[in-house]
Parts: sequence; C-alpha cells; structure tokens
Amino acid sequence: MRIIFVRSLSMKAFRKISALVALGLFAALPVASPIPAAPTFVQNPYTMTPEASAAKAKLILQQMIQVLGGDAYMNVHDSDCTGRASNFGLSGDMTGYLLFHEYRVFPDKARVEYTKTGVITNVYNGDKGWTLDKSGVDEIPAADLALFQGQLKTTLNNLLRYRLKEPEMYFRYAGLDVVDLKPSDLVEITDSEDRTFRIAVDQSTHLPVRSTMTAKNATTGDTTVEITIYSEWRLLDGVQTPLQISRERDGKRSYQGFFNSCTYNSGVSPDLFTRASLEQKWATLGGKKQKKSDK
Repeated sequence: MRIIFVRSLSMKAFRKISALVALGLFAALPVASPIPAAPTFVQNPYTMTPEASAAKAKLILQQMIQVLGGDAYMNVHDSDCTGRASNFGLSGDMTGYLLFHEYRVFPDKARVEYTKTGVITNVYNGDKGWTLDKSGVDEIPAADLALFQGQLKTTLNNLLRYRLKEPEMYFRYAGLDVVDLKPSDLVEITDSEDRTFRIAVDQSTHLPVRSTMTAKNATTGDTTVEITIYSEWRLLDGVQTPLQISRERDGKRSYQGFFNSCTYNSGVSPDLFTRASLEQKWATLGGKKQKKSDK
C-alpha cells in the first residue's frame, strides 16, 4: 500500500486526527425480526401525543438497526479498518491526507497507526491514552484524551448499541425532511445531560443519512453543533458500513474519512491497547526501552 505522509502536520494535529478517526465508524433497542412497517401516511409531529411521537421514533430506530445488520450489528465486538483521513486547518480548509490502520474493541478502545512502519501510533483505552512517535512513547495530552472520551457518548454507533436504554432518554418523531437529496424521517433523542441527537433516516433504505448532535457547555453556555454525514454504504461481514464519513463542528469541517476495508469480530487482541504494546513496538524500531510502566 502506498503511504501518504504529510510532513507539515504537528504531533498535536496527528493526535487530534487520531481521536476523530477512532470515532469515525459507528443503548440498544431490542431488535426483532421482522420489524413492523411504519405507517405510510404523513403524520404531523406537532399534533402527536408525546407517547405516540416516542413510539414512532423508536419504531424508526428499530427499522434502522435491523437494516444496519440487526443482531450482527448490535453484537459487533471489534473492528479492523483501513483507509485515509483528510486533515483540515483551523479555517476548515483541507491540507492533505493520511493513510491509517484502525483497530477497535468497543465501546472505548481504539488504536490508530499512521505511515508504512507505524512510527506514529495512538492508543486510546477508556480514560487512558498513549502515543508513539519518532521520539518514543508518551501519554496523549489531556485535551485530546478528553475529546476522545467526550465523543464516545455522541457517536452514532455507541448511541445505538449502548445508550438507548439509559435512564432519562427521551425520544421524539420530528417529521419529514429532504436531507442530502433523500426524503428522510427525523428522529430526536435527548439524553440526561441535555444533548440532543437528530438522526435523519432515509425513508427508502432506512439507513442513516446524517446525525446532528447539539450540546451546551455548562461552564461557558456556548452551544456546540456537530454534524456527521454517512454515505457509500456497503454490507461487510453482515454489517452495513459507511465507507465515507464527513463531520463538521460549529460550521467548520473537522474530519473526512474514506474507508478501504473493514472486518468485524476478527478477534482484535486487547493487548494492542496498552502502553506496553507501544513500548514493544518502539523497541523493534530501534528505540531504547523506556522505564515508564503501563498504568
């Protein structure tokens, strides 16, 4: 595989991209088969009772989960994906691409390797994280780790697989709209921390078209809006997978990923998500063994 390496990127930029890539691919409502069809007539969401609105929203989510793969989708334990990710500057302009190899064990472990020899590798394991670069192994900066941890609560995969049964999750059918040229049903979910997720579901395929997460910073009062767009769907190992994911945050493009391949439940080893694994890799690259322990 030919590797594209963007020399102008700083280590901070690499780590931030890693957090976004690790979250690039997609709680749970019970998945039954077959799923009853939603009513074909148009319902006004503003005249529906809260109970009817919630029931319709849950039905649309059930249909979507079934089309995503049903039990195969819900029971994904790990993934092994390759692709390329675009890098964006502060103004939202694209500055280049990075090829990556991403391993995940759901819900909170991710390992992203860049360049042919994997000299730049980032590992996230719950509330811990480490990075390997040409100077050795170090802890991922707290701000980048917080970004990863925060987005674990907002990605569509984690929302559908792990969060839908949380207490104080509110569901609402928000009507019809044309989203990215596709007639779509809109479903809104609000969690206990007042994050609102609006998912546009293609009426013909029942696949998600885009998701919008809106949250308010409790300290500053600022509102953050993050939009994720899914396209180029392929059925891989029984799981519908978007091979292209684009994301923007507060009106600026922040991530665009193109996946070449993904395999699921291939037995990704938990040992890949430790500091010790990075130190071992560093030693094979000719670096000196570090004395820091894997906490």
